[in-house]
Amino acid sequence: MSRHKRYGLFEVTGIELEYMVVERGTLRVLPIVDRLFEDVTGQVVSDVSRGDVEWSNELVSHVLELKTAAPTPRIDSVGPAFAREVRSINERLAKRNAMLLPTAAHPLMDPFAETVIWPHAHSEIYALYNTIFDCRGHGWSNLQSTHLNLPFANDEEFGRLHAAVRLVLPLIPALAASSPILDGSPTGFLDSRMEAYLHHQERLPELMGSLIPEAVFTQEDYHRVVFDPIGRALAPFDPDHVMDHHFANSRGAIARFDRGAIEVRVIDIQECPAADLAIAEMIVAVVGALVNGRWGDPQRQRDRSENDLLSLFMLTIKDAGKASMTDKGFAEVFGATLEECPTVNDLWGHLFNELGDRLSTEARPVIAHILKHGCLAQRILMRLGNTPSRDRIVEVYSLLADHLERNIPFG
Repeated sequence: MSRHKRYGLFEVTGIELEYMVVERGTLRVLPIVDRLFEDVTGQVVSDVSRGDVEWSNELVSHVLELKTAAPTPRIDSVGPAFAREVRSINERLAKRNAMLLPTAAHPLMDPFAETVIWPHAHSEIYALYNTIFDCRGHGWSNLQSTHLNLPFANDEEFGRLHAAVRLVLPLIPALAASSPILDGSPTGFLDSRMEAYLHHQERLPELMGSLIPEAVFTQEDYHRVVFDPIGRALAPFDPDHVMDHHFANSRGAIARFDRGAIEVRVIDIQECPAADLAIAEMIVAVVGALVNGRWGDPQRQRDRSENDLLSLFMLTIKDAGKASMTDKGFAEVFGATLEECPTVNDLWGHLFNELGDRLSTEARPVIAHILKHGCLAQRILMRLGNTPSRDRIVEVYSLLADHLERNIPFG
């Protein structure tokens, strides 16, 4: 979100999409994002301005991020720009026999052998992380996500938005899980990215908490409950105060008071921007309905503890939409019953029936496709089978790369 203007609830949205760079044909990880940026600008930079969409680096040198250059009032309006930039990047990468690969985790990467930490701008922050945690691991160097930024104008709006976002977080993997394979084998989790992420900062648990943010609804309480413990945990490792508390906060949704936004971070990147933006639209529709009291008094949304919400989240990262709904009160918050919605996929179906008319014409068929055929991780496993060979994995993920290039959902 812009540092120069504060936006009100749902006035605009910010979108960030992360992709990995791999060798064509083999899918070998290629840490050459700095060379790509140099090819475009003539020098190694951390950000490349491209009009409506910007490019930027990430922690590791094989991942880059595409992000809206400014908050957008309509998510679907930036779809063509994201698709255009994917094609432009692939055109440039082709000269190096490289391409972008979608999904939230590379299925074959050995992070302990192939990780290259970004060595250029902001490298002191990445070096600090690497010193504390050793960033050679799936939860650090092999994960790509969609970040969704939702604005708030003041403390009252922050509290309403934070309450709703917390409730939606456990449901998101049912739509978005896209990382069923690590180290060449199914992991048993459809969202392996988030399962690995849950463990990647165990040395300093204050940075992530329970992943689901605590039930705090004012900036003052957020600083006391979230930021102050983060600062105390980091202090022995960061005497020069390199790390900003906003940056160090690793919860599944983080409050960016410097931007006036909550950033949702539990969304696996999909096979193409059309799918990513459709899921973003659906999430915004549900959060908006909660904030506006569509299914009852929004004050009820503040009663859920992070541990209760984490229990459901653990089910959805494993089984996605097949995860069982067992909490009657939680279902009722969304205007549903357990009889109507015995699974999380059923609950998403209910939400789609209630709110589908709020989605763009581009997003509606994508969400319907996911609800009918399963999240991307389920569709990937259907193609791969239970014991896929390396060659079969390369074949299917190369097909996913083609869907990224053409910006069409995977069947």
